[in-house]
Amino acid sequence: MSLSKRLGEYVRACFTGLWIQSHEHDDALAELAELCRQEDWRLAVWDIDRGLQVTGAPAEPAGGQDPLSAIRALNALATSDGTAILVLTNFHRFLNSAEIVQALVRQITTGKQNRTFVVVLAPVVQIPTELERLFVVLEHDLPDQAQLEQIARGIATETGELPEGTQLQPVIEAAAGLTRYEAEGAFSLSLVRHGQIQPDTIWELKSQTLKKSGLLSLHRGGERFDALGGLEALKSFCLRALRRDGHERPQAKPRGVLLLGVPGTGKSAFAKALGAETGRPTLLLDVGSLMGSLVGQTEQQTRQALRIADAMSPAILFCDEIEKALSGAASSGQTDSGVTARMFGSLLTWLSDHTSDVFFVGTCNDISKLPPEFSRAERFDAVFFLDLPSAQQRWAIWKLYIDHFALDVPLVEAAQNVVPVARTAHESVDRLRKWASGRCLSAEQPGIFRAEPAAEPKVGRKVSRNPSQN
Repeated sequence: MSLSKRLGEYVRACFTGLWIQSHEHDDALAELAELCRQEDWRLAVWDIDRGLQVTGAPAEPAGGQDPLSAIRALNALATSDGTAILVLTNFHRFLNSAEIVQALVRQITTGKQNRTFVVVLAPVVQIPTELERLFVVLEHDLPDQAQLEQIARGIATETGELPEGTQLQPVIEAAAGLTRYEAEGAFSLSLVRHGQIQPDTIWELKSQTLKKSGLLSLHRGGERFDALGGLEALKSFCLRALRRDGHERPQAKPRGVLLLGVPGTGKSAFAKALGAETGRPTLLLDVGSLMGSLVGQTEQQTRQALRIADAMSPAILFCDEIEKALSGAASSGQTDSGVTARMFGSLLTWLSDHTSDVFFVGTCNDISKLPPEFSRAERFDAVFFLDLPSAQQRWAIWKLYIDHFALDVPLVEAAQNVVPVARTAHESVDRLRKWASGRCLSAEQPGIFRAEPAAEPKVGRKVSRNPSQN
């Protein structure tokens, strides 16, 4: 549903305090202006730079930059049988003033008698306690694929500048998650560079956009499954889930997998290669970067990061070593005033309820440090245990090294210079195997649960640049 349609419903229902969260103020104001023209409502817009501007009237004289005067001027726009709307742009900057907060309380309360409406337009939602129950929050959604295609066709007006047919879809998917302004810039830059709109330039701009937010990063590496020895069942499971026809069962979209295993068995390498194999962007979520110093900032940044991931679907959302970030959720009330617990709750809710085509891949080295509710059914499609490589897998990995690096070091000689993880950390490895027994899918045998700890490890590990580690 468009912003103007939702806003029209709330105005007709006489919600006199409306907060619109938007990073695209010009587009939001354009929708509001069009709605007011259609409904014959009076519209006034205030910002600190231009002051109060009333549609169809001359600009306010000197002094119109005063935010308190702008609020008080709204009643003068009211008519006996009409509707007046005042839009306060970036007004969250002025809500530390007790006078302004009190003026808003009075205006929103009395607005029901004379049908005057206060609309705050801001990129964030920062509502003081006195105003929380008086405002309704609306989100100005990012452009969908149809809108992005419309923007692209408005930029690429010459023949051959915009791909058609099946080649157009990668372009539109690459632009998913960008604002209208950012999409226009990405399309224009691609035309300047290549004379045609191409996905690579759009991905470059999108990567910079994610870096600015500091919440997610975009991985565009060249990892492929053929560089990973073993993990055959895990590869097959995820490829079947992500490549099946989306129209076959749209209500049963794949949700993700949790990878439990010994460090060095290829969990992270698999997650990064999965995006390249399925043609999806891989978004890296560092839970530590979500932690903020201000009250409520961590929870807000968590929600914002998940909204960005939803907007960039179809995508892979990868969170590495998740137990290190969430291990303190149980004692969060005593250690950090419940911040970690609330962030954990937001992530759990998203894992269970999100409807976007985002496939979550989480890795974990020690399942005992995670709260039990994290790995329960319906949050993931499956939990896979990645054990140490078997003899067959070790030979497959060694062959990859020989073919890729042209090595001439005998394996027996290399093995004399390394102590394997199975020996240095055998207690933790055995503990993981016992937990996974009967609870996790084997990453090598599809559809079979491990009833007993395997005498021979079933799973391969990633290829690293140090052959002695294998």
